[in-house]
Amino acid sequence: MTRHIDFDAIENFRDFGGYGTASGRTVRRGLLYRSANHAYASEADLRRMGELGLAAIIDLRRTEERTREPSRRWQGFSATVIENDIRSEHPDWAEAMRGVEIDAQWFLDDGIGYYRRAPFEARHIDLFNRYFQTLAGAEGAIVVHCAAGKDRTGLICALTLHVLGVDADDIVADYLLTNDESRIARKMAFLGPWLRDNVGKAVDEAALRVAVSVSSTYLETALGVICATHGSIDGYLTEVLGVDAGLRDRLQARLLA
Repeated sequence: MTRHIDFDAIENFRDFGGYGTASGRTVRRGLLYRSANHAYASEADLRRMGELGLAAIIDLRRTEERTREPSRRWQGFSATVIENDIRSEHPDWAEAMRGVEIDAQWFLDDGIGYYRRAPFEARHIDLFNRYFQTLAGAEGAIVVHCAAGKDRTGLICALTLHVLGVDADDIVADYLLTNDESRIARKMAFLGPWLRDNVGKAVDEAALRVAVSVSSTYLETALGVICATHGSIDGYLTEVLGVDAGLRDRLQARLLA
């Protein structure tokens, strides 16, 4: 089953539906999309997105990220956009690199630290809650994205598949599709110059590979902290994100076939 959808200049765009669930039903295709940012979309990319029937775009990026790389929209754009300007307690990724030595280990450690705190950041809680509410009621497809479409996006997509009853192994496998080898070189080729131009850092290939990839350790870290704090993933979803039994039923009714 092909999940990646090739665009000229939107990375990691894919359908994360199609999985079987514990109920015996299947997550619908063509309703759940995820991607990296849309700032570099070509005109052909915009036309193709316009043909997907998108009712909502959930942009998980910070205010400074959206300002630095503003999203492009297609002609006649009318989708709902979910975003916020809640300040984070932690520095922007680009800012965190300034004044420190950057190598592969730095990116790995930064990733683990990020996943440990991401489920509890106020801005994420607001966005994730609004995402689930929007997802339950939208009349059409949605796309959720952040900057690279791998970390914030990866976490919320994993939680979505959990709500729908997808097996844990399939959730991890879906998360790891970001590491598609045919796309790694292209993402590294983009990130190297981006770091040089925006952060003033020259980063070697080993570090770039870690930076554009995900690790199962990252997702395990986030879910482990969630379970340690709230007893289970379901406890977190209910107590923190407001995904109660009624909302879960609405999500499953809309998204399962």
